[in-house]
Parts: sequence; C-alpha cells; structure tokens
Amino acid sequence: MRFGVFTSLMGQTWPGVLELWQHLESTGWDTACVSDHFMPNTREREGAVLEAWSTLSALAAVVPRMRIGTIVLGNTYRHPSVVAKMAAQVDIISGGRLLFGIGAAWQRNEHEAYGIPFDTMRERLERLDEACTVIRLLWTERRSNFNGRYYQLADAPLDPKPVQKPHPELMIGGGGERVTLRIAAKHADHWNVWGGPKVLARKSAVLEEHCSKLGRDSKSINRSVNMALLITNSKADIDRLAETIAARMGSHAADARDTCLAGTPDQIREQLRRLQSAGATMVFVPTMFRPLDELRRDMNRFIAEIATDFR
Repeated sequence: MRFGVFTSLMGQTWPGVLELWQHLESTGWDTACVSDHFMPNTREREGAVLEAWSTLSALAAVVPRMRIGTIVLGNTYRHPSVVAKMAAQVDIISGGRLLFGIGAAWQRNEHEAYGIPFDTMRERLERLDEACTVIRLLWTERRSNFNGRYYQLADAPLDPKPVQKPHPELMIGGGGERVTLRIAAKHADHWNVWGGPKVLARKSAVLEEHCSKLGRDSKSINRSVNMALLITNSKADIDRLAETIAARMGSHAADARDTCLAGTPDQIREQLRRLQSAGATMVFVPTMFRPLDELRRDMNRFIAEIATDFR
C-alpha cells in the first residue's frame, strides 16, 4: 500500500505549499497531489486559492522523489487538448512521476463567476468520457483524429510526449455508480473516491460490474481513497471530525464517519487492513479538515509508525 497527501490549495501560499511538500518528501510519503479550484465554495467567494497546474509544474522541478499529481482536475475548466499538452510537460519536468487525476467538475460558483458553461451533470460526464479519449490519443499517437460531440481533433500532434509509457497513470475521481464508475471502468488506470472501507467495498463492487460488461479486468485498475487522519483516544474528537466532513461535503453521517482514518494507532491499522481487503492500493490524507500545524503532527507519526506496517 502507498500513502499520499491531498493538498488543498485554498488558503495557502506558495512558500507554505513548497515547505509542506519538501517536508513530505523528506519524511517518506509516496505521493502528493494538489486540488483544482479557483475560488472558495462559499457565498462570499473570498480567499486566496493557488492555481493547480502552475503550482504543480513548479513543485515538479523542486521535489525530486515523490509522485506528484492532481485530485482531481475539473475537466470543464480547460480544453482536454490543452490539458494533454500541459500534463505531458509536467511529466517531462518531473522525470515521469505524474499521476494525472481528472473528474467531471462540480463547483458551480466557479463556472458562474468566470462564465464557464456548467451544463447538466449528464453533459459534464459525457464531456469527461470524451476528454479521456482525447487525452489518451494525444499522449500515445503520432497524429490524432477524433470527432466527438464535444471535442474534435484533426491530425493533431503532441510533441514532446510524456516520459511514462504508454502514458501517465490516468486517475478518475468520483463515486457516481451509474455513470462515473462506468467511465472509470472504460478509461481509468486508477480510480479515486472519498470514503473508507465500507464505501470502497460497496462502490468497488459496482466498478467490477461495469468492468465485466466492458470485458475489462477490474484488477488492472488501482484504487485509492481520501480519508481524514486523526490519531486520538477520544471518540468525541472523531465524531467532531465526522461532523466537519459531513458539513463541508454534504455527505451522510455514516459515510462521513467511514471517511475518518481515526482512532488509536492500532485502530487505524485495523482500518488500513480493511481497506486492503476492499482493494485499496493507496490512501490519501486530505489537508482541508483540520488546522495544518495540528494535522502535520499526526501525519509525521502516521508515516513513521503506522504506514511502515503496510509497505
């Protein structure tokens, strides 16, 4: 099992993110990813938010060991041909360490503020499906042609190609069972979802059904979860964390509790064993639910004392 950090770029500074990633690198984390947003998801729309691709490009050049990536790009924000080009360059800068995460996009206020069409959920998922085809073609073919409903390519080159062959690991984020997981079954090398053992087991079964219908081996898809870390002896502290997650993400209480990688070290080890049994190959710790200074103490302890038992 591998372990990563899901770095929110909201309320951050460039020096702060750089120092955090250098610390993650030196303490043994396997992967670090950035979020992709332009403004806070609040009525006021106030607060600093770093841009994902330019931040990741800079980090790729100065953090030399960890895999780096995105959880996850909003497909609607950029044309997939442009994204394929940008991703290839980041893979080159990093020496072949890019984990390319993409999703349909969900934050309505960004689309409204910047005049980006939001479309219906169905249309955004159809765009994501086409975008994955476009990106993979450009990464692997000398010249690419595609005539989709939303995107078209006409004898399109992409040079230079990514370092990773046949292409960077393509990760699709999301848990929608009817469509998103079907798109993951069709395109993904890696699927990422919010939740713990219960959520992963339930949705993995759906992913496997989609793979079976498409004639694909579901074991070829890596699976990762995003879980909020808290090392504590206090059930009340865990309940408060679950309440924070539920309020921020609009999730059900049971799913929010399942999203907590929380408890004593032994209890957390048991959760990790259950995740392994459900098929998880990676766990990401998000930074957005607890003060970073407080969270870092638990992250240091987790990677030194707990993660070592699962590598």
